[in-house]
Amino acid sequence: MTEHLIQLAYIGSAACFVLALKWLSAVPTARRGVLTGVAGMALAVGGTLLAPEIVSYTWIAVAFVIGTVIGVPMAMMPMTAVPQRTALSHAFGALAAALVGTAEYFHRAPGIDRVTMGALGLEVLLGFLTFTASLMAFGKLQEILPTRPIVFRGQNVFNLTVLVVAIGCAVTLVVRPGTTWAFFVLGGLALLFGVSLIVPIGGADMPTVISLLNSYAGLSAAAMGFVLDNKLLIIAGALDGSSGLILSIIMCRAMNRSFTNVLFGAFGQVQASAAAAEQRTVRSATPEEAAQIMQAGSLVIVVPGYGMAVAQAQHKVRELYDLLSKQGVEVKFAIHPVAGRMPGHMNVLLAEADIPYDRLVEMDEINGEFPQADVALVIGANDVTNPAARHDKASPIYGMPILDVDKARTVMVIKRSMNPGFAGIDNELYYGDRTLMVFGDAKAVVAAIAKELSGPSGLH
Repeated sequence: MTEHLIQLAYIGSAACFVLALKWLSAVPTARRGVLTGVAGMALAVGGTLLAPEIVSYTWIAVAFVIGTVIGVPMAMMPMTAVPQRTALSHAFGALAAALVGTAEYFHRAPGIDRVTMGALGLEVLLGFLTFTASLMAFGKLQEILPTRPIVFRGQNVFNLTVLVVAIGCAVTLVVRPGTTWAFFVLGGLALLFGVSLIVPIGGADMPTVISLLNSYAGLSAAAMGFVLDNKLLIIAGALDGSSGLILSIIMCRAMNRSFTNVLFGAFGQVQASAAAAEQRTVRSATPEEAAQIMQAGSLVIVVPGYGMAVAQAQHKVRELYDLLSKQGVEVKFAIHPVAGRMPGHMNVLLAEADIPYDRLVEMDEINGEFPQADVALVIGANDVTNPAARHDKASPIYGMPILDVDKARTVMVIKRSMNPGFAGIDNELYYGDRTLMVFGDAKAVVAAIAKELSGPSGLH
């Protein structure tokens, strides 16, 4: 009877995971997707706790308390830190898979069959490399480690050698499962490869890194499912791995990166240094002037970026949207696939401020509207608005699809300073004839513009 209940819980859990992914793909149903995913995980854990193999719940309870102590503060991290939190989640999940694989190996070797040993080797390899790679990604995102790419001579050869030797150890274990030394070497090299994989990657490529590590963690969990003969783990891991892979490909296209280069850790090297920007002048404007220009227009397209996220300006942006809309100005939001530090970052921030979802327009759809826009208001976005991506073959971002903000009648950029973005290059948009720079903290500047619009001069 217990076994039937467990399998029933697992079937329900798998169905919840599939539905959660489906509903999470659209903002109107995203909340339902999150709740369904939580329900699926509760069913999975509950079903596992019914297993007759469990002889004591003491250590399970201890682990539950430790996980809660770590997990609750992570869940309270601000929206700007979601990429870092995601990287840590990948690290913990991958470490769990690798440790389970390690325990299974020493529990079952040398009598383990070759097929199971192959799955176990893949589980340990992907688990340990994803663990250290995710910690490195967290360090770069949190700026504990240098965000710039760190390269050295023969780096690709070194990385490939480490990976080939690790795979060789896994093959050795398949042929001779009792070769304990090969298992230790496999684990050590996997940990090393995770570090060397992320070191040459710059901050501009972090969205791709996050989604790629998501795929690795999922594949490791799927391999663990084969080792433990747990169908739910296979399903959940396959869903995680495939969705992460698809998202990685989408991100590569959005950033004009080769997916092959991503897999072999070669991407980001072109951003190791930025050419010194020539001394050019920019035109600046005050929040009052910005308000007057927007108020006189009929279409304003707002381009949110990471600067908006850092300043937590989304609620002030909502206030600006409301004021302009009341005065008859149409306002739309242009969303680049890699705006922010992870896919969907801007969508979530704007949804948090209750900005209507139908006002958020993806890059391919909005680009055709910029020539008709009276104002393109760029709030903290940098590389995704740089016209150099279209024509400068020497630029690291050449060929990357961008938002065509420079085609608007007037471009207003809210930015703290002239410092470059993730790619480390100057943005030629700032020196355009149609561009006005409004310097300052995004939240403070947008608040000042909103105050001007709501004053006596801003009321019709």
